[in-house]
Amino acid sequence: MKISVIIVSYNVKYYLQQCLETLYNSAVGIEMEVFVVDNASTDGTQKYIKKTFPKEKFPTLTLLENSENLGFGKANNLGLRESKGEYILFINPDTMVGENCLKDCLDFFWHHSDAGGLGVRMLKPNGAFAPESRRGLPTPFTSLCKILGLSKMFPQSHVFGRYYMQYQNEWKENSIDVVSGAFMMIPHAVLNKVGGFDEDFFMYGEDIDLSYRIQKAGFQNYYLPTPILHYKGESTEKSSYRYVYVFYQAMLIFFDKHYKHYGFFLSLPIKVSVFLFAMNTLLHKKIGSLLSSVRVRNNELPKKYLFIGSSKMLDEAREICRCSMLEADFVEGNEKNLSRGHLDATINCSDYGFVVYDRSAFRVESILKLFDSAKNKNNLMGTYDLFNHLLITNQNVFKL
Repeated sequence: MKISVIIVSYNVKYYLQQCLETLYNSAVGIEMEVFVVDNASTDGTQKYIKKTFPKEKFPTLTLLENSENLGFGKANNLGLRESKGEYILFINPDTMVGENCLKDCLDFFWHHSDAGGLGVRMLKPNGAFAPESRRGLPTPFTSLCKILGLSKMFPQSHVFGRYYMQYQNEWKENSIDVVSGAFMMIPHAVLNKVGGFDEDFFMYGEDIDLSYRIQKAGFQNYYLPTPILHYKGESTEKSSYRYVYVFYQAMLIFFDKHYKHYGFFLSLPIKVSVFLFAMNTLLHKKIGSLLSSVRVRNNELPKKYLFIGSSKMLDEAREICRCSMLEADFVEGNEKNLSRGHLDATINCSDYGFVVYDRSAFRVESILKLFDSAKNKNNLMGTYDLFNHLLITNQNVFKL
């Protein structure tokens, strides 16, 4: 077995379905097994996946059904113990990969024998580069620079801006410290040496800890600029107190595990700073959420949809728009006759909040590249699955 894919899922059945479909498209010619570890979803994920990916058609897909939410690390380790692949890919269910993604990653490992962990170019739903695609190790100094805002003030500085390493060229391969758990490929042999995720972390921080242990074992972590889409936590309420608490508690666990030797007089101010930063983050998220809802009520945000694809897809999209009262325009086209997609000179893309592509008419890789290359990141990416009659954006899902 070449690749074992492990996906921990919680209440995101439609995003999970899309993730799985794009993974299978990317794995053509590659021996791959998949483990979906469901953390006691309440949205019918387990039944839906069994129906959509029947065992007779997908014999190498295994659904592990947890009776409770075990957290990210423990659930991943369940899949890891069952896996037999030469390479292990930990990937979030709210992601979408291009047709050449897995091949690009395997080719990279073939040419880099020192590689421990590999991350990729993650795009936000508007096509913007996600800075967490490459990160420096959150040492006390690096963390302090982020807490004090120095990393934001001096992003190109090798001293103050190491948290997101923005001084690196985002279009080139680079060595990094931390690989994001949203897409983390690791040779099985490396995991046999360093172990899986630390289960003391419930959610967040596990990827940082594992990346650090990989480096301490003498391997190098890398960033590869092959793009994927990451909706970034569709099942998590980012403005909730629980999110802030769990995230910053994870940072304290990491600090105590790896930097406790710094002593009381250094650890105390950092822990206090982390707490104050957490409270400040929660306050700003609440204010931002309030302002966002006001803008929505005032119709300041464009909500109009643009659908691009085959005539059959457009017919289904019209029906969805009619039933859900969505304002939309429809353009028939495919990758050959409309290669520039929504960036074509004949289309005024500033009129639309969402641009939805027919995945039977455009490859995922082409859709990602269009949004990645757009100068203005004002459009949110949407996809339409003609086979399953499914429309997905980062904000909503419609099923015909």
